[in-house]
Amino acid sequence: MVSLSRQEIFQTSEHIVVKVGTNVLTGADGRLNTARIEKLVSDLVQIQEMGKKVILVSSGAVGAGMGILGLEKRPSEHPKLQAIAAIGQGKLMQTYEEALARYKKYPAQVLLTASDLIHRNRYLNARNTFISLFTYGVLPIVNENDTVSVDELNSTFGDNDRLAALIANLFMEPLLILLTDVDGLYDGDPMLETSKLIPVVDRWTPNLMTMVAEKRSGRSKGGMSSKLRAAQMLTTAGGSVIIANGDDLTSLTRIARGEEVGTVFFPKGRLHARKRWLGFAAIPKGAVTIDDGAVSALLERGKSLLAVGITAVRGSFAKGDIIAILDSKGNEIARGLTNYNHDEMERIHGKPCSDIRLILGECPYEEVVHRDNIQLVG
Repeated sequence: MVSLSRQEIFQTSEHIVVKVGTNVLTGADGRLNTARIEKLVSDLVQIQEMGKKVILVSSGAVGAGMGILGLEKRPSEHPKLQAIAAIGQGKLMQTYEEALARYKKYPAQVLLTASDLIHRNRYLNARNTFISLFTYGVLPIVNENDTVSVDELNSTFGDNDRLAALIANLFMEPLLILLTDVDGLYDGDPMLETSKLIPVVDRWTPNLMTMVAEKRSGRSKGGMSSKLRAAQMLTTAGGSVIIANGDDLTSLTRIARGEEVGTVFFPKGRLHARKRWLGFAAIPKGAVTIDDGAVSALLERGKSLLAVGITAVRGSFAKGDIIAILDSKGNEIARGLTNYNHDEMERIHGKPCSDIRLILGECPYEEVVHRDNIQLVG
């Protein structure tokens, strides 16, 4: 059945980002499913021919490497994973190249690490690179640069769902399609007959994440939780998300027709490019915890953050760095550009504006973070 709202989402989205997971691209033996990749490429080319700018975020490098080496279990050691990704990446791209050649199309491999999107100038450069690739009519194929990324906190994307959301976040009002091995978001374990598919999520409720039952395998990194986090991030920034079954060879063509496939997440708002980067691509250098009054001022009244509302400071940051803003329970509710460095913040937090000059000898800013430099992320 065609849904007018889904049809409108597809028709009005100039940029379509499709992320396909390892379990969809590989068989039970870990080797690439060539027939599945050929069908995927055929669908993506058809979407391109509709005038859409398409980006494919593809898992499968580690899975392809496991297949080449005859491994049945995904190693947990990071250096081994990097080596296997290096072995499999060439095979993965070769398979895409051969499939695209039938349509006289070419792939453009784009390998990224988190730092490529953390820094504002590199974030803009990545966007400009994709815009240039679109002019040549190629299919950009993106993956995390597993062979050089380091296994540290906030240094890697962690999974290709978040990477796909960050790529989609480069553009205004994109559509992100996450192809996985289940039909969409269920209200329970998707393997149980009692669980029901949730066709539409138009608002976020506290129980959305708690109802998720993971269906994981030894070949994939993400799960439904990572897809929900990606969907929440992108819809907050103004994009739309559809989670659908990539094992169903008709999923992409049905989505393009506006049919009710999988679970659709509607956008919650619209943000300009700088706010999208501030809220979701950049990584905070530190964090402040604020009291309930300050939470209310930020969330309900759109106010700036004042020193008096801050109860704790952590991290090492300079003036102009991005910091996370946490509520009393430790939940991140916003990010912003700080007007004070860490040492100054330690001295003035919890104090009224009138005391800042007495403590620091000057009061260059009444606001610790101005409302124009705050982006809510909850």
